[in-house]
Amino acid sequence: MFEMRPVVSNPVHATDNLAELVCSNSLGSDSPEGAPGELKSELRKLNSLIMEAADNTRVPAGQALAIDRILFSKYIEEKLLSCPGFELIRGEASEIPSEGITVIATGPLTSDNMAKSLSELIGSGFLYFYDAVSPVITAESIDTTKAFAANRYGKGTPDYLNCSMSREEYDAFYDFLINAERVDPHDFERGHFFEGCMPVEEIAIRGKQTLLFGPMKPVGLDDKAEAVVQLRKENSEGTLYSLVGFQTRLKWGEQKKLVQMIPGLENAEIVRYGVMHRNIFINSPKVLNQSFSLKSSPDVFMAGQITGVEGYTESSAAGLLAGINAWKHSNGEPPVIPPPETVLGSLVKHITDAEIENFQPMNANFGIMPELQMKAKKKDRKLAKVNRAVKAMDEWLASSEI
Repeated sequence: MFEMRPVVSNPVHATDNLAELVCSNSLGSDSPEGAPGELKSELRKLNSLIMEAADNTRVPAGQALAIDRILFSKYIEEKLLSCPGFELIRGEASEIPSEGITVIATGPLTSDNMAKSLSELIGSGFLYFYDAVSPVITAESIDTTKAFAANRYGKGTPDYLNCSMSREEYDAFYDFLINAERVDPHDFERGHFFEGCMPVEEIAIRGKQTLLFGPMKPVGLDDKAEAVVQLRKENSEGTLYSLVGFQTRLKWGEQKKLVQMIPGLENAEIVRYGVMHRNIFINSPKVLNQSFSLKSSPDVFMAGQITGVEGYTESSAAGLLAGINAWKHSNGEPPVIPPPETVLGSLVKHITDAEIENFQPMNANFGIMPELQMKAKKKDRKLAKVNRAVKAMDEWLASSEI
């Protein structure tokens, strides 16, 4: 195992400890009734070292799984160093080996040398260096009596949902947007905006009409409206929609208020908030197998956030499956892929969904899980999905050789 720190440093880590958490000491909700909590339960059933370390170093935080960062890192490092045959090399792995099975778990701050090697392996067009993400909402929270399906100028099939705004509604929306609180970028992220992924609030500052000739252009959709917000399917099942052209640095509370000012989205349920930061990730739907091996290089496995999952727990889940399948591959055994009814399996299915054209990182949520095949009241659907996931996970583990 190569760990470049402290030989090569990066802008966010403060120590040279393995598994150092740099943003928050929380791994998110551990509630058994939510998708993030069910994912943690599934990882525990798979004997995840990360979950073992978290459970042994947790600190009080209500339903959230928060940990003591130092003890968490120390726990994992000691476990690894005590494994027979494990070797830790302090130094940069600057290129991908041409032979042998390799797991790449370099995170969002992959070194320039490794990024170059990865880019050469998969093709530069499949490696993204900035995470420019619009908010994503659940389809069932959209008011379809106000949002209408259409493509601009009526061309092709009506693939988008569209939300029209009157002049008064747009005026209020614009005033809120330009005055909303924003997240300050890290020093190493400043000055990196480019026209292709300009934050919506930055576009708005250029002038009140700028959005009306950009992402909120009504022409060809609703010529009587002052503005139109387009929603695009985020997955092949159509259970999630993203706001087209709404990548943003607004604080999450401000994003929710802004989104819910849009006609038809008054009750929008946001499952992923917009972010914009430096984050290297691969276009997994194009280059990654469900086993987490590269389609072009089956001996190379990708692990963690670089695969396009978002969050500590989700990253460790991707790493766990990559590790299991790398081991399976080394023994000439077929890979194991969890069923999509599980939270873990739904993540795998989403990031390798070949129909996704505008791939962006995703966290665990109910929106990426398959629709229920049974009737259930809206308030009971999430718990029904959890119960289905528990059953599917237990059956899969009973029938799989892991």
